[in-house]
Order: sequence, then C-alpha cells, then structure tokens
Amino acid sequence: MLTLVIQAGGESRRMGQDKALMPFLGKPLIQRVLERLSHLADEVVITTNNPEPYRFLVARLAADLLPGRGALGGLYTALSVASHPLVAVIACDMPFANPSLLAALRDRVITTHCDAAIPRSQSGLEPFHAVYRKETCLHLVQAALQANQWRVDSWFEGAAMAYLSPDEVRLYDPHGLAFLNVNTPEDLMQAEERARELDQP
Repeated sequence: MLTLVIQAGGESRRMGQDKALMPFLGKPLIQRVLERLSHLADEVVITTNNPEPYRFLVARLAADLLPGRGALGGLYTALSVASHPLVAVIACDMPFANPSLLAALRDRVITTHCDAAIPRSQSGLEPFHAVYRKETCLHLVQAALQANQWRVDSWFEGAAMAYLSPDEVRLYDPHGLAFLNVNTPEDLMQAEERARELDQP
C-alpha cells in the first residue's frame, strides 16, 4: 500500500559532507529517519546518486532519474521508483520526522481520495514530509517538468490536495519538531541536544 522514499540526493554544501551519513546520537542520520518511519511502509527506497555508502541500510537504493532538476526532479524520481500506490516522501535531514503525522497524512489520502496530503507549518507547505498518490501525481509532476517548471509546488493547483493546518499538525507534533532540518554542523548539534532533552530515540 505505502512506499516510503527517503531522499538523500542533496549536495550538503553547508554541512561540508554528506549530511545523511552524519552521526546523530550514535547512528547515521538517515538510519534514524528510516527507523522512525519504516514500520509504516510496505517498501522503503533511498534515492541517492552515490549508493555505495548506503548499502548498510535495509532499503532499496535508486538513482535520481533527472539529475540537476532540483526538488521537483527529486519528487519525480520518488514517485517513479515506488512500487505501491501511496508514496510517503521524506527528506533525509529531518531527525524528528514524525510517524504519527505521516500515518495521519496517509489516512487523509485514503479517506478523502485526494491526490496528496501535505502538512502546512508556520514556514509554509512541507512537501518533503508528505504522502502522494502515485497514479495521479506522477503524471502531473512529469507534465510540470516538461513545461520547464522548477518549483516543487508548481503542479499543486491541478491536483486534489489536502492540506493539514498548523493546528492539525500540532495534534501529532506537539513539540513542533517534525519539519526541523539540519543543514550545518551547528544545526546537527542543536538537534541532538533537543533529542536528548526529549529522550527521543
């Protein structure tokens, strides 16, 4: 029913090395994300153009189908390689990726028959902690790419979207950490401290 795709294709410029593999509380960051969410999925895929360092993970590895096409190209890859009708797409640098929220997004897609369920934070939409219906979304993303669109939300208006408001998100994410991402060594250190405070594995 659900494929979990964790995207590890970023360039990690500000981190200085591959942030997906940076240690977080004693294990690679991407392993933490996978372990938090994998019980929801029937299949786990890691998208990366550098597969060798990721072979220790219990997941299928897939290369980016459209290198250089940014976040929208990454979403296209995620939808294309998934084997199941629903696809959860998660960025690899979210140490507090939230399984309860992801399950709620999955259920929203199923119960409302929408094309995608995307949470909204104070910063805006969070398309890389979201659930998509492959059958409809893949064609829309492909059309946007063919029209030379780059924005990940460029196709949203043509789809039946369900958005979870910040208040709804808070029901599942009371600490407001689900979308926190780490881009620098300082970000990583602060996130580790927060995880220790909350005693979150």
